[in-house]
Amino acid sequence: MDIDNNAVPSATSTTPDTPVRLAVIVGSVRDGRFGPVVANWFTERARAHGGLEVDVIDLAETELPARLSGSPGPEAAAALGAVTPRLAAADAFVVVTPEYNHSYPGPLKNAIDWHREQWQAKPVGFVSYGGLSGGLRAVEHLRPVFAELHTVTVRDTVSFHNAWERFGNDGQPLDAAGANGAAKTMLDQLLWWAKALRTARATHPYGS
Repeated sequence: MDIDNNAVPSATSTTPDTPVRLAVIVGSVRDGRFGPVVANWFTERARAHGGLEVDVIDLAETELPARLSGSPGPEAAAALGAVTPRLAAADAFVVVTPEYNHSYPGPLKNAIDWHREQWQAKPVGFVSYGGLSGGLRAVEHLRPVFAELHTVTVRDTVSFHNAWERFGNDGQPLDAAGANGAAKTMLDQLLWWAKALRTARATHPYGS
Protein backbone atom coordinates (compact mmCIF):
# COMPACT_ATOMS: atom_id res chain seq x y z
CA MET A 1 0.00 0.00 0.00
CA ASP A 2 1.09 3.60 -0.54
CA ILE A 3 0.55 5.02 2.92
CA ASP A 4 3.73 5.60 4.86
CA ASN A 5 4.46 5.46 8.57
CA ASN A 6 6.15 8.31 10.35
CA ALA A 7 8.73 7.74 13.04
CA VAL A 8 7.36 7.74 16.57
CA PRO A 9 7.64 11.29 17.89
CA SER A 10 9.36 11.81 21.18
CA ALA A 11 7.37 12.98 24.18
CA THR A 12 8.23 16.67 24.62
CA SER A 13 6.58 19.70 26.12
CA THR A 14 3.95 21.26 23.92
CA THR A 15 2.56 24.71 23.19
CA PRO A 16 -0.80 25.62 21.62
CA ASP A 17 1.00 25.76 18.25
CA THR A 18 2.59 22.33 18.57
CA PRO A 19 1.13 20.04 15.87
CA VAL A 20 -1.34 17.44 17.10
CA ARG A 21 -0.01 13.90 16.70
CA LEU A 22 -2.68 11.90 14.88
CA ALA A 23 -2.58 8.10 14.59
CA VAL A 24 -4.64 6.79 11.67
CA ILE A 25 -5.49 3.14 12.32
CA VAL A 26 -6.33 0.97 9.30
CA GLY A 27 -8.63 -1.68 10.74
CA SER A 28 -9.07 -4.21 7.94
CA VAL A 29 -6.55 -6.99 7.38
CA ARG A 30 -8.40 -9.06 4.76
CA ASP A 31 -6.84 -10.05 1.45
CA GLY A 32 -8.13 -7.79 -1.31
CA ARG A 33 -9.29 -5.18 1.19
CA PHE A 34 -10.45 -1.75 0.05
CA GLY A 35 -9.16 -0.09 3.22
CA PRO A 36 -5.86 1.20 1.80
CA VAL A 37 -7.71 3.22 -0.85
CA VAL A 38 -9.81 4.95 1.80
CA ALA A 39 -6.88 5.33 4.20
CA ASN A 40 -4.58 6.81 1.54
CA TRP A 41 -7.18 9.40 0.62
CA PHE A 42 -7.95 10.31 4.22
CA THR A 43 -4.29 10.53 5.16
CA GLU A 44 -3.77 13.03 2.34
CA ARG A 45 -6.66 15.11 3.68
CA ALA A 46 -5.32 14.98 7.24
CA ARG A 47 -1.87 16.12 6.17
CA ALA A 48 -3.35 18.89 4.05
CA HIS A 49 -5.60 20.04 6.89
CA GLY A 50 -2.79 21.65 8.85
CA GLY A 51 -1.83 21.39 12.49
CA LEU A 52 -1.39 17.61 12.38
CA GLU A 53 1.50 15.15 12.31
CA VAL A 54 0.14 11.90 10.90
CA ASP A 55 1.28 8.37 11.70
CA VAL A 56 -0.45 5.51 9.85
CA ILE A 57 -0.79 2.25 11.79
CA ASP A 58 -1.86 -0.51 9.40
CA LEU A 59 -3.02 -3.53 11.39
CA ALA A 60 -2.33 -5.77 8.39
CA GLU A 61 1.36 -5.01 8.91
CA THR A 62 1.55 -5.42 12.70
CA GLU A 63 0.47 -9.05 13.32
CA LEU A 64 -0.50 -8.47 16.93
CA PRO A 65 -0.94 -11.74 18.85
CA ALA A 66 -4.50 -12.98 19.19
CA ARG A 67 -4.12 -14.24 22.76
CA LEU A 68 -4.18 -11.40 25.28
CA SER A 69 -1.71 -11.56 28.14
CA GLY A 70 -0.67 -9.30 30.97
CA SER A 71 2.86 -10.64 30.56
CA PRO A 72 3.43 -11.12 26.83
CA GLY A 73 6.25 -13.35 25.67
CA PRO A 74 9.16 -12.13 23.55
CA GLU A 75 7.38 -12.45 20.20
CA ALA A 76 4.23 -10.76 21.47
CA ALA A 77 6.28 -8.03 23.13
CA ALA A 78 8.12 -7.37 19.86
CA ALA A 79 4.85 -7.08 17.95
CA LEU A 80 3.39 -4.76 20.56
CA GLY A 81 6.57 -2.72 20.53
CA ALA A 82 5.81 -1.76 16.93
CA VAL A 83 2.40 -0.38 17.88
CA THR A 84 2.10 0.54 21.57
CA PRO A 85 4.60 3.45 21.63
CA ARG A 86 2.92 4.99 18.61
CA LEU A 87 -0.50 4.86 20.26
CA ALA A 88 0.97 6.31 23.45
CA ALA A 89 2.57 9.17 21.52
CA ALA A 90 -0.64 10.10 19.72
CA ASP A 91 -2.82 13.01 20.81
CA ALA A 92 -5.75 11.76 18.73
CA PHE A 93 -6.87 8.80 16.66
CA VAL A 94 -8.86 8.15 13.51
CA VAL A 95 -10.04 4.60 12.88
CA VAL A 96 -10.57 3.60 9.25
CA THR A 97 -12.93 0.62 9.37
CA PRO A 98 -15.12 -1.49 7.14
CA GLU A 99 -18.29 -3.17 8.32
CA TYR A 100 -18.17 -6.94 8.66
CA ASN A 101 -21.42 -8.69 9.65
CA HIS A 102 -22.96 -5.52 11.15
CA SER A 103 -19.81 -4.74 13.15
CA TYR A 104 -16.09 -4.00 12.89
CA PRO A 105 -13.14 -6.35 12.20
CA GLY A 106 -11.86 -8.71 14.89
CA PRO A 107 -8.21 -7.62 14.51
CA LEU A 108 -9.28 -4.06 15.29
CA LYS A 109 -10.89 -5.19 18.56
CA ASN A 110 -7.75 -7.16 19.34
CA ALA A 111 -5.59 -4.07 18.86
CA ILE A 112 -7.93 -2.04 21.04
CA ASP A 113 -7.99 -4.62 23.83
CA TRP A 114 -4.19 -4.94 24.01
CA HIS A 115 -4.08 -1.33 25.21
CA ARG A 116 -5.67 0.80 27.89
CA GLU A 117 -3.96 3.97 29.10
CA GLN A 118 -2.72 4.69 25.58
CA TRP A 119 -6.31 5.55 24.62
CA GLN A 120 -7.33 7.47 27.71
CA ALA A 121 -8.40 11.13 27.61
CA LYS A 122 -7.86 11.40 23.85
CA PRO A 123 -10.34 11.93 21.01
CA VAL A 124 -11.24 9.36 18.35
CA GLY A 125 -12.75 9.97 14.93
CA PHE A 126 -14.04 7.45 12.41
CA VAL A 127 -13.83 6.92 8.66
CA SER A 128 -16.03 4.00 7.62
CA TYR A 129 -16.86 2.24 4.40
CA GLY A 130 -19.02 -0.63 3.27
CA GLY A 131 -22.20 -1.44 1.37
CA LEU A 132 -25.53 0.30 1.82
CA SER A 133 -24.78 1.27 5.42
CA GLY A 134 -21.40 2.80 4.63
CA GLY A 135 -19.88 1.06 7.63
CA LEU A 136 -21.89 3.16 10.08
CA ARG A 137 -22.99 0.13 12.11
CA ALA A 138 -19.33 -0.64 12.74
CA VAL A 139 -18.86 2.91 14.00
CA GLU A 140 -21.85 2.67 16.33
CA HIS A 141 -20.40 -0.52 17.82
CA LEU A 142 -17.03 1.12 18.29
CA ARG A 143 -18.34 4.15 20.19
CA PRO A 144 -19.23 2.30 23.43
CA VAL A 145 -15.98 0.34 23.24
CA PHE A 146 -13.96 3.53 23.16
CA ALA A 147 -16.16 5.12 25.81
CA GLU A 148 -15.19 2.27 28.13
CA LEU A 149 -11.56 3.20 27.48
CA HIS A 150 -12.17 6.82 28.55
CA THR A 151 -11.88 8.38 25.11
CA VAL A 152 -14.01 11.08 23.50
CA THR A 153 -15.52 10.07 20.16
CA VAL A 154 -16.27 13.02 17.92
CA ARG A 155 -19.80 13.52 16.63
CA ASP A 156 -19.26 13.70 12.87
CA THR A 157 -17.87 10.83 10.82
CA VAL A 158 -16.82 10.20 7.23
CA SER A 159 -18.57 7.28 5.55
CA PHE A 160 -18.63 5.78 2.08
CA HIS A 161 -21.67 3.78 0.97
CA ASN A 162 -20.87 1.18 -1.68
CA ALA A 163 -17.33 2.44 -1.30
CA TRP A 164 -15.80 0.59 -4.25
CA GLU A 165 -18.12 2.61 -6.52
CA ARG A 166 -17.20 5.94 -4.90
CA PHE A 167 -13.53 6.13 -5.88
CA GLY A 168 -11.89 6.57 -9.25
CA ASN A 169 -8.84 4.78 -10.56
CA ASP A 170 -6.70 7.60 -9.16
CA GLY A 171 -7.76 6.70 -5.62
CA GLN A 172 -9.76 9.91 -5.19
CA PRO A 173 -13.48 10.08 -4.35
CA LEU A 174 -15.74 10.75 -7.31
CA ASP A 175 -17.61 13.27 -5.13
CA ALA A 176 -14.45 15.03 -4.01
CA ALA A 177 -16.23 18.12 -2.67
CA GLY A 178 -18.58 16.12 -0.48
CA ALA A 179 -15.93 13.72 0.82
CA ASN A 180 -13.35 16.43 1.45
CA GLY A 181 -15.94 18.56 3.22
CA ALA A 182 -16.90 15.68 5.50
CA ALA A 183 -13.25 15.02 6.28
CA LYS A 184 -12.64 18.67 7.15
CA THR A 185 -15.65 18.80 9.47
CA MET A 186 -14.51 15.71 11.35
CA LEU A 187 -10.88 16.86 11.49
CA ASP A 188 -11.92 20.30 12.79
CA GLN A 189 -13.79 18.63 15.67
CA LEU A 190 -10.96 16.18 16.32
CA LEU A 191 -8.34 18.92 16.40
CA TRP A 192 -10.38 20.98 18.88
CA TRP A 193 -10.74 18.03 21.25
CA ALA A 194 -7.14 16.96 20.78
CA LYS A 195 -5.77 20.36 21.79
CA ALA A 196 -8.17 20.72 24.70
CA LEU A 197 -7.45 17.26 26.08
CA ARG A 198 -3.70 17.54 25.51
CA THR A 199 -3.66 20.71 27.61
CA ALA A 200 -5.81 19.03 30.25
CA ARG A 201 -3.53 15.97 30.44
CA ALA A 202 -0.47 18.21 30.77
CA THR A 203 -1.93 20.29 33.59
CA HIS A 204 -3.81 17.53 35.37
CA PRO A 205 -2.84 13.91 34.54
CA TYR A 206 -5.82 11.75 33.84
CA GLY A 207 -6.70 8.99 36.30
CA SER A 208 -9.44 6.40 36.03
